[in-house]
Amino acid sequence: MSKRLKIYLGILIFIIIGAMFMELSKPTPIDWRETYNERQKNPYDLQIFHKELGTILDEVKIRNIYRTPYEFFNDQYDWETYAYKIDGTYMNISPDFYTDQSSINELFDFADAGNTIFISTHEMPRYLKDSLKFSTKYDYKISSKATLQFENQNLEDNEITYEKGIKNIYFSKIDTLTTTPLGYQKFENDSIFTNFIKIPHGNGAFLLHTQPVAFTNFHLLKDDHYKYSEGVLAYIPNKDIFFDSPNKTRNADGTSDSSLRFILEQPALRWAWYLALIFLLVFILFNAKRKQRIVKIVDPLQNTTVDFTKTIGNLFYETKDHQNVVHKKITYFLEHLRTEYLMDTQVLDEKFSTRLRQKSGKSKEEIDRLVKLLNILRKKIYFDQNDVLNITKAIEIFHRRNN
Repeated sequence: MSKRLKIYLGILIFIIIGAMFMELSKPTPIDWRETYNERQKNPYDLQIFHKELGTILDEVKIRNIYRTPYEFFNDQYDWETYAYKIDGTYMNISPDFYTDQSSINELFDFADAGNTIFISTHEMPRYLKDSLKFSTKYDYKISSKATLQFENQNLEDNEITYEKGIKNIYFSKIDTLTTTPLGYQKFENDSIFTNFIKIPHGNGAFLLHTQPVAFTNFHLLKDDHYKYSEGVLAYIPNKDIFFDSPNKTRNADGTSDSSLRFILEQPALRWAWYLALIFLLVFILFNAKRKQRIVKIVDPLQNTTVDFTKTIGNLFYETKDHQNVVHKKITYFLEHLRTEYLMDTQVLDEKFSTRLRQKSGKSKEEIDRLVKLLNILRKKIYFDQNDVLNITKAIEIFHRRNN
């Protein structure tokens, strides 16, 4: 490696290390997106709620769902006994609850078997609204500051006032014969709307809630906001929780499909992996010099046409077959004229001589002498060595001067 290349390599490494140091020293920007991911620590994620869920509900097993509700619960149904192998509460906390109709039907079947469906979201599917006979409305004019409270007076201490993240969505229509209001949201102008309801279905029930932000990391860590989430969980039976995870790209057992999942999930190993890739790239760019391989000398193909012609010529000459040699030379020459000048060589007359002179650019004397020789040899019966030499010389002169 040359001295100049070493200098360039050192400068590059210094720049990379400096850029990495500056990037790592910068404060991590806060991600305020409403992703509601139980594995993340961002303000609007659910890591704390998911972690403390088992603590709040005693002796409850938390099982994450990484597939659609239909795929998960259908696998848990025993078609011989016509009963589910599991029981408990399906839980979905997300900004928008969009799923396929087959999954919604499966949730109805699961609730009908005596289980609970808890959904906290801003927007619910039309099919679910029509089936349970309720409607929601979003009011853009109402302030985002609201107090979330419960119908049950025993949960009066669990009422919390929220100033950030509250969406002004509420239940605008419910079936009062079957639906029980469980909670409300009260805004600054004293407007009160229902935001938490219970709808029985079969032997189970649906618990529907419109303010999922109450379960996020931000509010569970802010003052005493955790009390409201505890109040909501008071309505959930003390049974297993089937938590619908947004990480649908993972396998059913919760593991990632990536073969590097462990390395990428550990910050130290992840940076070590990135550094290894960077230094490998540097090595390829600066250390892997292009080396010239020995070029094998390939001899050009030999033109054996000349040797073949000499051999055939010698064969005819030694056998004294002058007639055959003369006729072949005339035949090949006339074929050359037909191919090169597109001439008719059946009759070698004055017209033929004129056209050949025009196309070849030869003098009249030369062409007349050549055509005369061709006519003489085409009519001759006996040939000797001089005839071979004369026709050979005439054709060579024609080609040489023509080039």
